[in-house]
Amino acid sequence: MARAKRHYIPGQIWHITHRCHKREFLLKFAKDSGRWLQWLYEARKRYGLTILNYTVTSNHIHLLVADDGERDVIPKSIQLVAGRTGQEYNQSKKRRGAFWEDRYHATAVENGDHLFRCLVYIDLNMVRSGVVDHPSQWPYCGYNEIQKPKKKNVLIHYEKLRELLSLESYDQLKLHYKGWVEEYLNNGYNRYDDKWTKSIAVGSKSFVERVKSMLGILAKGRKTMETKEGYQLREPSASYGSHLNVKNVDIGADNTYYWDINL
Repeated sequence: MARAKRHYIPGQIWHITHRCHKREFLLKFAKDSGRWLQWLYEARKRYGLTILNYTVTSNHIHLLVADDGERDVIPKSIQLVAGRTGQEYNQSKKRRGAFWEDRYHATAVENGDHLFRCLVYIDLNMVRSGVVDHPSQWPYCGYNEIQKPKKKNVLIHYEKLRELLSLESYDQLKLHYKGWVEEYLNNGYNRYDDKWTKSIAVGSKSFVERVKSMLGILAKGRKTMETKEGYQLREPSASYGSHLNVKNVDIGADNTYYWDINL
């Protein structure tokens, strides 16, 4: 796998997306989705990855994590999960070639309202795709784990999630989160939104400008753009579509900066 460009901003919440090679449906079977989750659990144990939410679809994954200041935790975790999942798949199917696109995309997400919108967006992925009517029906996302915390093979860091959302108890978190999901489903808010998969940062204007400043030369040419729900850091929208010829795909690999990953 090619070496991706490197950037690191400590202490951020990151929404990570990683797509299967050529958008092939390599994760469509339960066994393969389950193995990705098992390796994610191993990354949590081995490196202390702080997981806030996740979704495995047929051809890509969403992962929401909090950086606790250890520079290598996230890239090592992605390297482990993606590498082992791809190796096992190729061995079992007697397949050769890349399993993943060579780069994963990471978007810095501001805490607060933007965090809860990102949480819901991740869990409603398969509802948007028309596969299920409610995230509780999809076993490979974090919704059910948030509502019914596990005692074994725990993926989500429940206390960290509660703390970030500034809620007094985990019971409050479950109640509020269930309500947020129902609101999105009932009011038609569950739409594809590329800010979560193409932007470098999503949040308030001050947050996005701060991320841009911390990136320094790496943010050259990127613009702070206002949206209905805040701001994002990315290239002007005119550069999309006309150059990429992409319609409503759920993740993209352009206009991004990346951690170092060498699978």
